[in-house]
Amino acid sequence: MNIQVQSRPIVANASKLATADCDIHPQRNNAGQLFPYMEARWIEHFKTFGSRPRQAYQAGPAYPKGQPNASRRDAWPPEGGRPGSSLPFLQKQLLDQNNCVLGILNPTGDNGQAFQNREFGAAVCHAMNEWILHEWLIPEPRLKGSLVVPFEDPEAALAELEHYAGDPHFVQVLMLNRTGEPAGQKRYWKLYEAAAKAGIPIGVHAFGFGGHPSSGSGWPSYYIEDMVGHAQSCQTFVTSMVIEGVFERFPDLKLVMIEGGFAWLPSLAWRLDKIWHRLKVETPHLKMLPSEYIHRNVWLTTQPMEEPAKKEQVLDAIDWIGWDRLLFATDYPHWDYDDPDQVLSMPLAEQKKRDFFLNNAMALYEQG
Repeated sequence: MNIQVQSRPIVANASKLATADCDIHPQRNNAGQLFPYMEARWIEHFKTFGSRPRQAYQAGPAYPKGQPNASRRDAWPPEGGRPGSSLPFLQKQLLDQNNCVLGILNPTGDNGQAFQNREFGAAVCHAMNEWILHEWLIPEPRLKGSLVVPFEDPEAALAELEHYAGDPHFVQVLMLNRTGEPAGQKRYWKLYEAAAKAGIPIGVHAFGFGGHPSSGSGWPSYYIEDMVGHAQSCQTFVTSMVIEGVFERFPDLKLVMIEGGFAWLPSLAWRLDKIWHRLKVETPHLKMLPSEYIHRNVWLTTQPMEEPAKKEQVLDAIDWIGWDRLLFATDYPHWDYDDPDQVLSMPLAEQKKRDFFLNNAMALYEQG
């Protein structure tokens, strides 16, 4: 999808380095905000039965210490409502303050992607897309959307992608990294194929209601274990995509791993390469090293930014990944928000800064 950034008046902080924020979370104040975009039967279904994700937790994070809404204390709009629910406040507090010229909205949460009732889930996904389009993207040209699709129902997901094909307001397809089956398996291939043909990335956000515990051995005891576990879920997702041959079959597919950090990627690639050299007879469909597929097909958002005691050490990870593969993100309005004024505070070449904070995202999402 070829999209042009629309011009806007200069904002108060235009003297600051321009940024692209690749993980912003718009929030609904209540389910009723979707009703104008839903058929009457699904409105009645929602009122009667509510949502049914594929695990016991009915809505929101599994760990209540992530509440209320896992948000910054200063992100509550002055006019009322949940953090992330007010476009005017988001414009002022995030876009204008950070001189953000491109913001990617990722509408996670109770969005229909993994409902037990798949037909209802597809209806909620579509309503989410219409709500995002009319309430956020059309009024604010700096914002672009991630298309919410019911990825556990590949046929319905493909239909949703085709419905919005060519719409310049949406720049990637949204998945979650805790899927019902390993992400590289064939049930998801039609969606990947369609995204590759459309030239639109697959954005894979942390969390998900796949119906399985968030660790390989059950549910952890603490919120911090779940938070750290996002990186492990990202590794599982990338490994499956590589080893199942998704990137070999669809070489033009662009995968963006969102809100899982990034420093885990080099060691994962090194381990995959070493073991694949000894076991590659098992996967004759792979024609390159696992690390070569990763370098070609994978991008990552930076939040939550790894912060080692010797802060310069994070640069070693970035050097291996590639400065052109990282997309700056804040995770607004959540409590672990990354402030662009504090990220990568060590001395850097001006071009690296511009690529990191802006140009990489503009190139990936074909802005400008």
